[in-house]
Order: sequence, then structure tokens, then C-alpha cells
Amino acid sequence: MPPMPKAPVVYIKDLKAHAGTLVELRGWVYNTRSGGKIRFLILRDGTGYLQCVASASDVPAADFETLGALTQESSVIVTGTPREDKRAPGGVELTLASVHEVQHAEGFPITPKEHSSSFLLDHRHLWLRSKKQHVVLLVRHHTIKAIRDYLNSNGFINLDTPIFTPNACEGTSTLFETDYFGDKAYLTQSGQLYNEATAAAFGKVYCFGPTFRAEKSKTRRHLTEFWMVEPEVAFMRLDELIDLEEDFFCYIIARVLETCGTEIRDVLERDISKLEAVKKPFPRIHYKEAAKFLLEKGVPFEVGGDFGGTDETVLTETQTTPIFVHHYPTQIKAFYMEPDPVEPEYCLSVDMLAPEGYGEVIGGGERTANLDLLERRIQEHNLPRAAYEWYLDLRKYGTFPHSGFGLGVERTVSYLCGLSHLREAIPFPRMLNRLSP
Repeated sequence: MPPMPKAPVVYIKDLKAHAGTLVELRGWVYNTRSGGKIRFLILRDGTGYLQCVASASDVPAADFETLGALTQESSVIVTGTPREDKRAPGGVELTLASVHEVQHAEGFPITPKEHSSSFLLDHRHLWLRSKKQHVVLLVRHHTIKAIRDYLNSNGFINLDTPIFTPNACEGTSTLFETDYFGDKAYLTQSGQLYNEATAAAFGKVYCFGPTFRAEKSKTRRHLTEFWMVEPEVAFMRLDELIDLEEDFFCYIIARVLETCGTEIRDVLERDISKLEAVKKPFPRIHYKEAAKFLLEKGVPFEVGGDFGGTDETVLTETQTTPIFVHHYPTQIKAFYMEPDPVEPEYCLSVDMLAPEGYGEVIGGGERTANLDLLERRIQEHNLPRAAYEWYLDLRKYGTFPHSGFGLGVERTVSYLCGLSHLREAIPFPRMLNRLSP
């Protein structure tokens, strides 16, 4: 007799297309339970969760015994026939035909009981397997895809910028310093200065990668290593930049809701109606208006300073959409910000603050195009001119008005998922007191 045909290997996400046919799945045990002569297995394979069921008469006796001995996170290969069942996870259930245990996992440390955040972070390499963390990182994936799709389809060119830099973008006080073959170098806090060079060559560019901040901060809004996308556009003014940021952010939300909205609602228990309510246009307020509003609310805010987390929360607490605060005081912003031509004590900068206490998600503005002003600002900020000679060249040879912004991936994902801390929005967080796993 000819050999029996081998069952095709499929993923849980594709299972509905194989209803009624024998298939093979490979994955890990999420949970098991028994009911007399019927045993249930919840299988996960990275693409979804699947309820598998077997009776003693459906599978060989040895396989039935194997089912009864399976432990959380044991790796298995199973065969069976899928059928649609609206009551089952994913709307499909698998009637098992065989079960093969690849590796028996003993004493998986993360159990259904409550664990401290410290314990879970110590076991982050295993915590990633949980349903909630799985959804959060799925949202991260689709956020990044939406970011790239928007920019790539709107004429932007992705050009990478250095991780090691000889100079600081906004001063060296919050940078990680390292030895670079005898010279001093820093881990980048932004690719923006290099973006300005590539924008002069390509017009519309963006860089996308890890950035590093050595702030000794323990707040829920800070990581020492995070990912940021930074678009830069030649000849773009501040008003046009705000329009771009607004459209960009609305696109990201719409795409993530389209791909992950159900999971965000059902697994993360996030009220997605709050995300669905985010529509253009967003409110736009001058820094002076924002400062006045805080003082009227009784917030002990020092006018002329930057906003803290509490200030940002108060500014957005009655909003259903993010807001733009523009024209920050020149003295508190980076040396390259263009001063307002009418009120030079304020600069052409803008931050987008998300509601629900999530604060700044985007920061940007218009860059100084004037060589003399830029030279003076470098001196005023006590920055080493030699390290910026190449940057000054951009103003010597075809200077032009230009603007750009940076969007933090983890802050965006935290807002979309309703997370209380950025540390869950990245696979392996790096914080003030955490360098492992």
C-alpha cells in the first residue's frame, strides 16, 4: 500500500482555511484540563491560541496518557482535524488525532498567580509568552509597520544615522559616553542632525532606530534605550509640520485598530472607543496659553520652564484627542531651534501630548537655517564647535528652512495599549536599575 500522505504543517492563524482536513501544528502548552475520558489542551504557536480536544477513543492510548501529563510551556507537535466553533478561542477547535511531546517543561516559573513586577522583569524572557505581553508586542509590530508604510508611501526615504556620534544633539548631560579607539564618543540620543544632512540630499527623509538617554529617571515614561522614528522635511515650516504629525498619528491609530483592535479590547481590556475618538484636527495652543491654564488650575508651575508629567496630564485631562503645544521658550529648547521672528524668546517648536496621562509622544520643530545664529547658539550652549563643523556646512552650502520631529515608539505603544509603564512596550527594557535579561 502507498504511504499515508503527511499532514500539512499549518499555523493557528490559518487554521480556518483547513477545516475538515488533517493538519499538523507545532507549539507550546498554554493550559490543560481533563474531564474524565475527555482531555483539553490550549496550544499556542506564536500566531494564536487553539483549543484542542481528545477523547480516549480518538487517539492512541499512549498519546492520551501524554496529554494527561503535559505541563505548562512543554513543546509539542500535534495532528488533528479543525472545525469551526464560535465558543472556542479564535473560532476554531481541533479534534486531536496524535500528540507528540518534544520537551517536557518542569516548574515553569510564571504561574497564573500574581507576581511582582520585579519578578516578571527578571523573567522577561519567559514573560513574553503571556497573552497580554504577546498582544502588546503584536501592537508594537503593527505600530512600526504603520509608521514605515505611512512614510514610505508619502515620499520619505529611510536613511540610517550613526549610533556612535562625536557630538551631542542636545548637550552631553544625558548621553552615554564611550571610548572610541582613544577618542570620546556618545551613544546617539537622536539622528536628527544627520537627518538634516540627508534632507538636503533627498528632501524628505527619516531614520528609525534605537536611541539612548542617560537620564537618571525612574518614572513610568522613561527608558534608557528606546526606539524613535524621526522624519525631516526640507523647506517645511512649523504649521506644515504640525499638519504632518497630526495626519501621521491618526494613520497609526487607524491601522493598529484595524489589525489589533479586537485583541486590545478583549485581552488588554483597553477602552478602544477612546482611540476611535481620536480624529483631526487636534487642539493647538501656544506655550503661554498652556502655562496660563496650569496656573489657573492651581498647578505650581514655573512659567518659562518645561512641562513635567503632572503638567502634561492636567493640560490634556479634558481632551479626547492629543493636543499640540507650540512655541516653547527658546532657552529651554535645543540650540538648533528656530526663534519666532516676532517673539524670539519663543521658538518654533511643538510637542504633541497624548490624553489619559500619557504625555509627550512627539517632539519637534523648525530648525535654524541661519549660519550666524547657529554659530552663536552653539557658543551660548557651550558646545565644542569643532564637533559641529560638518553641521555648520549645511548652512554654508545651500541653507534652507526645514522641520522635523521624533515619535517615540514605546510611548505610542503604551498609549495604544493603555499600559501604565513603558517597560512593557519593548521586548527587553533597559532602565536605570535594569540591564538584564
